[in-house]
Amino acid sequence: MSSQDVLKNASTLASYNVLLQVMFRVLTFLLNAFTLRFVSKELIGVVNVRLTLLYSTLVFLSREAFRRACLSGGSGKNHSWRQIINLLWLTLPLGVLWAVLLVCVWLWLLEVPDPQTVPYYGPAVVLFALAGVQELLAEPLWVLAQAHMFVRLKVVAESLAMIAKCSITVVLVVSAREWGLYIFSAAHLLYTGFLVLCYAVYFIRFLGSKEAKKKSFPFHRVGDLLPCREDGEPLVDWTLARLTWSFFKQSFLKQILTEGERYESFYIFFAKVLERGRDVKSQKQEEVAIAADVLECLLKLVLVIGLIITVFGYAFSHLALDIYGGSLLSNGAGPTLLRCYSCYVLLLAVNGVTECFVFAAMSQEEVDKYNLVMLALSVSFLFLSYMLTWWAGGVGFILANCLNMGLRILHSLLYIHHYFQSSQWKPLRGLLPSPLLLLALAISAVVTAVSESVFCCDSGWLLRFVHIGVGAVCLLGVLVAVLLTETRLIQFVRTQLLPRYRKKHT
Repeated sequence: MSSQDVLKNASTLASYNVLLQVMFRVLTFLLNAFTLRFVSKELIGVVNVRLTLLYSTLVFLSREAFRRACLSGGSGKNHSWRQIINLLWLTLPLGVLWAVLLVCVWLWLLEVPDPQTVPYYGPAVVLFALAGVQELLAEPLWVLAQAHMFVRLKVVAESLAMIAKCSITVVLVVSAREWGLYIFSAAHLLYTGFLVLCYAVYFIRFLGSKEAKKKSFPFHRVGDLLPCREDGEPLVDWTLARLTWSFFKQSFLKQILTEGERYESFYIFFAKVLERGRDVKSQKQEEVAIAADVLECLLKLVLVIGLIITVFGYAFSHLALDIYGGSLLSNGAGPTLLRCYSCYVLLLAVNGVTECFVFAAMSQEEVDKYNLVMLALSVSFLFLSYMLTWWAGGVGFILANCLNMGLRILHSLLYIHHYFQSSQWKPLRGLLPSPLLLLALAISAVVTAVSESVFCCDSGWLLRFVHIGVGAVCLLGVLVAVLLTETRLIQFVRTQLLPRYRKKHT
């Protein structure tokens, strides 16, 4: 396949992916608007946050590194497709392992929702994990399709699977709403099962056909797609295996950073404390006081952590990349990208808390309106991503994410301000750190930036350790400022976020 053909197919695939994402968001918006009229908001919240996070975490950690490694330049040319397929089948046992671990976390470490409000949570967790493992059955076929530019297969498969998922959800919500989370579990199992079926049917029909011979497809029978060893060759290509491990470490960090804000478990707290759709004066005042106090402390907590990451991330991005990947990562745009991403982490964390409260307090009508806002933001994000990436490359993409996240935060802040406007509580004060802490952060930012320019990172390990020492002293100063001035935050962390301390004092 010529470079022009590859470019044409890649452009077509990108266009289809954009349309697919827009279609998925529209369908999700319509589905949520429909189901909210039949089931509780708490149930929808658990599905969209807890269970979807479980599924996305499982499949991402199980397959992302394999996809990146096996679709790297030269796959199938410099490497044997037999060994690539064998390597890809390792996603299945890895997925089973992640499923067991994540199910244990979701059932025993995270707070279990009230079974009266959210029935069948335990079975739903298991079924969503099973759906993730089921989707991994199609992973070798997915990589083959992407590598050989089967442009329409992905679009058709995911579109049909999404339509099937929405259809079964609507039918079950109308006819068997008492099933609770079983409805969404069945729909998600159908979605992943449909994906696997579409890929399997396509390759069963494709293998051995005239089109396959014309494209010199590396396999001829369905049995060739199963793992097996060729005579005289290792089971897997160990070069690709090592590359996969490198991508796995990167993917694990990416998952924590990009999805970390969704691990907040305070949505259920706010949903239980507040009566949805009622203004602050119509609520139980002691409940509102607790909610406002927790919201203020959460905002202060994520802000302090985010500011520390931003300040020290700026001065230590170059060193971190140099230690992790040597000059290959530290030379070029890598440090700039990581510095920008440090700022994005701050916005992610703040947005996670603000939307956590907003989604728990909004009425059904407000949720419907917010879905429209999210749809508009999604479209604008696609446009901003294109324009800013064209203007500034990878940095532009991060800036687009920051702008999108900033708009979401602004919307939530306006809602929270309006919600508490007629009351005595001002939880948004959590976004105002103490002057001493701001001073400590500002001094640390200047000192570590100067230290980086003087001691890092081309002057040997001795000066690098000096830079690390300067950063450690500055970080200690910031932590002392937190301990001295943010006593309310420290008390909140001790009593609410540290289980051992909480059990000791209850």
